[in-house]
Amino acid sequence: MKSKAIVFSGLREIILREVTLKPLSSTDILVETYWSSISTGTEKMAFNGLIPSPPFIFPFIPGYETVGKIIDAGEHVNQSLIGKFAYVAGSFGYEDVNAAFGGASQFIVCPVDSITVLDTLDNPQCGIALPLGATALHIVDLANVQNKKVLVLGQGAVGILAAELAGLMGAQLVAATEPHQNRLNLSSADLKVNPETQDASAVLAGHEFDVLIDSTGIMSAIDTGLRFLKFHGVVIFGGYYQRVNIDYSQAFQKELSFIAARQWAHGDLDRVKDLIGRHKLNAEKIFTHQSQVDENITSVYMQAFSDPDCLKMILHWKTDKEEQDTACYIASTS
Repeated sequence: MKSKAIVFSGLREIILREVTLKPLSSTDILVETYWSSISTGTEKMAFNGLIPSPPFIFPFIPGYETVGKIIDAGEHVNQSLIGKFAYVAGSFGYEDVNAAFGGASQFIVCPVDSITVLDTLDNPQCGIALPLGATALHIVDLANVQNKKVLVLGQGAVGILAAELAGLMGAQLVAATEPHQNRLNLSSADLKVNPETQDASAVLAGHEFDVLIDSTGIMSAIDTGLRFLKFHGVVIFGGYYQRVNIDYSQAFQKELSFIAARQWAHGDLDRVKDLIGRHKLNAEKIFTHQSQVDENITSVYMQAFSDPDCLKMILHWKTDKEEQDTACYIASTS
């Protein structure tokens, strides 16, 4: 079977092309994609050739944030799943192209065990937020935030969700720093600091934080944040870092602990789905931009990679009324 897919064809090259799906096995499902999204972290690094591991060997299909409708299923799959929306974390089900997650395709073949069914969500498009929500949830779990003061550096998509989840999970106080005001405006933190226009020391005066969560990936930002941690404070690295280079004297003097968070843990996708379904977590606030999938796809990726106001770009693979009826509200459009 053929499918239209977004392909990173070479260093800093993106095209929309036809690819070949692997045949459906007895435990696979076939998904028709309604929405996918762009990762401004992993996919930007791959676009620039900074992840040379085998799944990212050009040409490859990116994408681990995909929601679609199950339209076929193998003989050993519960046939009642057909017609339901599901979150798909990606797929390796292609014959003529690599899959670096592989979710950016019009049709996807993947094992049924790899999906998350979204029938408890009012708007299935909100399933796009599951992977980043689960990543943020894992970070907050590692931080053990209950009754603690938490400082979150960076209010990108993960940082915004981490700040909101920290409050949900019983943090005594949540503060956030972010130099882009539109991002800061979306934050639910109790204290918000724009270091470009405010003196962070003045805004955070009187607070010693138990936990520092970094979602910036910027070593200088972490160095500054360490000043606000208490003795025996904990630092959670919530991004992906090519190298860690911080002021060791602060870690030494305060006997700080450092924890690296790796994506999400088993069960976190379902936990986030439940929080969204019960309207406890406002995950769709990160959906700021949208675009149709067409020949203009390169410029869409460039905006997602470079525009600080673009937290999450939603890609629409369908244009019919059913797609519109099941779409979430988008805060702004591109």
